[in-house]
Amino acid sequence: MNKPEVTHKATHSGDLRIGNAIIPAAVLDDGTRVLWQQGFLRAIGRTGRAAASAIPEGEGLQLPVFLRAENLKPFITDDIVKASQPITYRPIVPSRGGISYGYRAELLPAVCTLFMDAWDAQVLHKNQRHIYDQCKILIRAFAAVGITALVDEATGYQEVRDRQALQAILDKFLRKEFAAWAKRFPDEFYQEMFRLRGWQWRGMKVNRPSVVGKYTNDLIYQRLAPGILDELQKRNPKDDKGQREGKHHQLLTDDIGLPALQNHLFATTSFMRASSTWDQFYRSMQRAFPKLNSNLILNFPEESA
Repeated sequence: MNKPEVTHKATHSGDLRIGNAIIPAAVLDDGTRVLWQQGFLRAIGRTGRAAASAIPEGEGLQLPVFLRAENLKPFITDDIVKASQPITYRPIVPSRGGISYGYRAELLPAVCTLFMDAWDAQVLHKNQRHIYDQCKILIRAFAAVGITALVDEATGYQEVRDRQALQAILDKFLRKEFAAWAKRFPDEFYQEMFRLRGWQWRGMKVNRPSVVGKYTNDLIYQRLAPGILDELQKRNPKDDKGQREGKHHQLLTDDIGLPALQNHLFATTSFMRASSTWDQFYRSMQRAFPKLNSNLILNFPEESA
């Protein structure tokens, strides 16, 4: 087995609290957010100690043990494979051997989504049910992008995050041109909203009240990532007739923005289903997904005509 190569060190660290899980987290000197491997495994319901995760010589990329089951293969994406490769780094507080093993922070919501999808497809085995149960708790506690903000808060990194870093977040989430339209908001999102508001549901083809757009901005885009809604409104403004060129979600990137939207919609709709009144639902959203600062003043470069 190769001796692990350590090329990074932690600049910020702290405990990330999500649901009933506490995971040591760190921000590395290149800005990568990582979750300590052992804490990650405990968070998803895996017991025992994690073996050191150096990759055997000549074997290339490998999935962690908890993702190698045959029934999970249809749900494994290239992004999950990449995010699940262990990262070795030197922690701020020296550990045994001076090396810590971690996973990229974005792997946690991706794994939770994977187990939720496998459950929906009715392919999970009994010995995987406890992981699904824990993932269900976790996914209600964050949206995919929320994991970055949570790590930054836990480690204190948000205090040094500047306009340039926020611009980098926007660049990852937003594309420069509209993508082809595709349905992104499930019918159930609107059906549950209508139920909680006490409105009659007459189907997707009937025009919805204008306030639905305001609710969508509040519940989804303002809680997706810092500055996202403001930037979307800047890139996709209303014309003289109050119409926009496209839908906001058509400006979200395929690799970061759209997966974050889908995970947040899943969590939001789950809260709706679990609520009997709008006020109960909204209080739950405020606790689980507090609005991110969408009014930050950023120095965006002027776009050429």
